[in-house]
Amino acid sequence: MAVSIRLSRGGAKRRPFYRIVIANSRSPRDGSFIEKIGSYNPQLPKDNENRVIVDLDRARHWLSVGAQPTDRVARFLDAAGLLERKARNNPNKAIPGEKAKERAEERAQKAADAAEAAKAAAEAPAAEEQAPAEEAASNSEEA
Repeated sequence: MAVSIRLSRGGAKRRPFYRIVIANSRSPRDGSFIEKIGSYNPQLPKDNENRVIVDLDRARHWLSVGAQPTDRVARFLDAAGLLERKARNNPNKAIPGEKAKERAEERAQKAADAAEAAKAAAEAPAAEEQAPAEEAASNSEEA
């Protein structure tokens, strides 16, 4: 049986509260569990000592028998000094996806077209003003 150390959600709507539990990895998130070893209350400030409560002896026992913590629980255990969590590096995190790139290109193209149209519109009245003056000059030369 694959055992995991994970969070089980409780609390009301928009007021989450989590239990840190040992559960079969195939059981549902809020379903049956083997043992409760702590709690996590995200509503409390980060510096509050009651935000994360973990029974380190039981966590140490379950880790020794092969229980796998989820990423969030691994962070808690790392902060408690029980588990060494590997730092993750995602250099592509800040790079936008393909669709976002396409949207940005479309926006840039529309902006370029609008700027070009505005430039053409600004030049057109100036050309129209010069055209009547040229016509008047040509009319006076004919007379």
